[in-house]
Amino acid sequence: MTTRYESAIDADSLVAVDTHVHIESEHGCHSLPDDLRVAAAKYFANGGEFPGADETSAMYRERSMAAVIFTVDSQRKLDHKGISNDAIIDGAIRHPDVLIPFVSIDPARGEEGVAEAHRLVTERGARGFKFHPTVQDFDPSDRSNWDLFDAVAELGVPAIFHTGQTGIGAGTPGGHGFRLGLSNPMLLDGVAAAFPKMQIVMAHPSVPWQDEAISVATHKSNVWIDLSGWSPKYFPPQLVKQFNSRLQDRVLFASDYPMIHPDRWVADFAELEVKDAVRPKIMRENAIRLLGL
Repeated sequence: MTTRYESAIDADSLVAVDTHVHIESEHGCHSLPDDLRVAAAKYFANGGEFPGADETSAMYRERSMAAVIFTVDSQRKLDHKGISNDAIIDGAIRHPDVLIPFVSIDPARGEEGVAEAHRLVTERGARGFKFHPTVQDFDPSDRSNWDLFDAVAELGVPAIFHTGQTGIGAGTPGGHGFRLGLSNPMLLDGVAAAFPKMQIVMAHPSVPWQDEAISVATHKSNVWIDLSGWSPKYFPPQLVKQFNSRLQDRVLFASDYPMIHPDRWVADFAELEVKDAVRPKIMRENAIRLLGL
């Protein structure tokens, strides 16, 4: 019998919800080839730390935080079989009081990918999807990918899209062949327009396209921004201005762990000029609403 994830999270007890956490290593399997793992560790200076779901859950449990976990389905581009979506869900099933499983499907998988999306949500309890246009090598504005987006919208779960610069492949010759332009947030504008019921999370301060991300998010009420991958001390000033005002209900605490440790992120965020009424929205309340906790 297939086991289904059922959340056991007590939202009232949470200090925060980290909406962007990678599981890059699980039971001896790594989501990235060795050279890209080394490059990512160097870029983020994280000491090569890539813990699995069990270690990750223990760390967040100690901090009274919940965490959205995922990997990226990048086998086609990287020619590397990484961690499976089922392994991500299994990890969350072992720790349903802390972990929330998102899954990843390469849109190029076509009808098979659409069927897999339905299985992962309806049979296994996945709570959302993660897309990385640069690493998965697809243009989100290309309608050939939209059958999968239609399935995500029909399933009624959120989708996180990587936007902006990426540390994956950074500092390598040719950036490992990855194209940053595929992660321009403006490519998501048409997706948000075509699928108004799909909640779209633009991951990261979208450097060098921060103004584009703000434009899309302020125009489309089904678009959110997560704050992962950057220390808050480096947030673009226009982003801080907007999440203190018009976007305060659609911005999310997110670390990008293990690339950035949540302790560092939270400490740096405490030094940022954020309105008292806005801070708890970013740290927990917006995520609780988005994820239906």
